Amino acid sequence: MVIDHHPHLVYFADPMCSWCWGFSPVLAEIEKEFDLPIHLVLGGLRPGTRTPMNEVDKASIREHWQHVHAMTGRPFEWRFFDRESFVYDTEPACRAIVVMRREGKGLATLHKIQNAFYAENLDVTSAETLSWIASELGMESERFLEAWHSPEAIEETRRDFSLAQGSGVTGFPTLIAGTGTEQPYKLLTRGYQPADGVFQILKRWLAGLTTEN
Repeated sequence: MVIDHHPHLVYFADPMCSWCWGFSPVLAEIEKEFDLPIHLVLGGLRPGTRTPMNEVDKASIREHWQHVHAMTGRPFEWRFFDRESFVYDTEPACRAIVVMRREGKGLATLHKIQNAFYAENLDVTSAETLSWIASELGMESERFLEAWHSPEAIEETRRDFSLAQGSGVTGFPTLIAGTGTEQPYKLLTRGYQPADGVFQILKRWLAGLTTEN
C-alpha cells in the first residue's frame, strides 16, 4: 500500500464477505460525499480453501446472508445454496482486484465482483468470470489473465493479506482514517455500520484535523 501523507481512508474488505456487500452502498456514499482517497486492502476472508462446502457450511453462510439482507436490504441470489461442490476460496477474487487496482479500478472491481457473486450467483472463483468482469471494466481479457496468473500478482495479494493481519484487523469491513504521519489511524467502523454513524465519526475526525492546523 502506498503511504499517503494527506488525509485518506483505508478500507479492509473481501469481495466474498457478505457484510462488505452490505456495506458497499455506505462506501459509495462516502466516495460521493467526501473528497478523500480510499486505499483498498484485500483482507483474505477464506484464502486457499480447498474443501467443497458441506451442508453445515451452507447453513452458516446462509444465516450470515439472511442477517445482512435483513439489516441492509441488499439483494442475494439464494440459488447459490443449490450449488454442489463449491469451494469458497476468496483468494482468486482478491487477486483479480489487486490486478485491477494497478489500473486504478480496484474499488470498481470490488463492487462488480460483489454484485456478480451475491446478486447474480456467478462463480467469482473462476478465471472465466473474473476475466469477463475485467473486460467489462476496460481491461482486455488476455492481458488480465496474464497478470492474474503472474507470481507478482500472487505475491502482492499475499502482502495485502499480511497487511490486514499485521494491522490487527479482525473482521471485514473495517474502515480507518489517517494522514500517513505519526498520528494513529482513526477507526471509523469495524463491521457493518449505517452511513449516518460512519459520517459522524469521519466528520469529527476531519474537524479535528482542521483544529490542529
